Amino acid sequence: MNITTNNTYQSDIQNASAQSIDWQQLSGKTILISGATGMIASVLIDIIMYRNEHEQQNTRIIAVSRSEDKAKARFKQYWDSPYFRWLSHDITQQLPELGEVDYIFHAASNTHPRAYATDPIGTITANVQGTYSLLDYAVKHKCKRFLFFSSVEIYGENRGDVDKFDEKYLGYIDCNTTRAGYPEGKRLGESLCNAFASQCKQDFVIGRFSRVYGPTMMEDDSKAIAQFIRKAAAGEDIVLKSEGNQLYSYTYVVDAAAAALYLLLCGQSGEAYNIADVRSDITLKDLAQLLAYEAGTRVIFELPDAVEKAGYSTATKAILDASKMEGLGWMAQTHIEEGLAKTVQILKES
Repeated sequence: MNITTNNTYQSDIQNASAQSIDWQQLSGKTILISGATGMIASVLIDIIMYRNEHEQQNTRIIAVSRSEDKAKARFKQYWDSPYFRWLSHDITQQLPELGEVDYIFHAASNTHPRAYATDPIGTITANVQGTYSLLDYAVKHKCKRFLFFSSVEIYGENRGDVDKFDEKYLGYIDCNTTRAGYPEGKRLGESLCNAFASQCKQDFVIGRFSRVYGPTMMEDDSKAIAQFIRKAAAGEDIVLKSEGNQLYSYTYVVDAAAAALYLLLCGQSGEAYNIADVRSDITLKDLAQLLAYEAGTRVIFELPDAVEKAGYSTATKAILDASKMEGLGWMAQTHIEEGLAKTVQILKES
């Protein structure tokens, strides 16, 4: 079953499409979304296409990704829609001429440990060359706003001086490691946004996402929570590859996609916003226990292999202060226990 026909997922999409933001700003506009088949971007597309069908939104989407097979499988119900266009493209290369674009979501990036370790060059270039390529297109086509998908990872390790990271915090990152390509790439992507704003007057806004989870996770996602969820959906024991004392912020993927829309339409130009659910701060071991309970299994311990370990974050506490984002009117609707239960249920049914 395709996820978009799942009743629980469809209910989430319907609720997100009913959020009280100024949807009229998107009416008749064209949006380019890079990393279109990715975890958050694919949900964004579902929300917008739902509004096109049910609210006559008439928003055109240019969905950019590399694999046609993956795109056709994920978006087959939109493939022949006049409001949906898919482009196969390596985002690190100059974009072909696609016509005028009103808004750009740059969501293309490696986002999990094994990818950081096995494709470190691609991890960096998607966030640096890819960001440059899209910003260049935005300037040349008078794009109204550019939204860069950044990450909690840009804060580095907590120096022990704060409980939560606000948007002005800056922690420690050892840049002389393979793993550093992801957070440093995101940092440079943010700097490029500022450079284009200063030199070319390009409007932009930045979303710094906490760890995001949900039923649109990729099958090869090697993040701990993704592995836990797949085990739970399969009715297997949850494998914990550390003591599990890491304390992180999480956000359900549909809430994350809704936050991106709030940022696009309501965020202040040039500002960065933390995106996190205040009721979903949890340690890794408690997360594993929740999913083991959901699956009726147990938590077991296992050492990671060398490749996987090379991509692991060394941060032990990364909690985001999302009060600035909530000031725009966004609030997470699905908290961690419900979100995990929904995700496992949808994966089982799909």
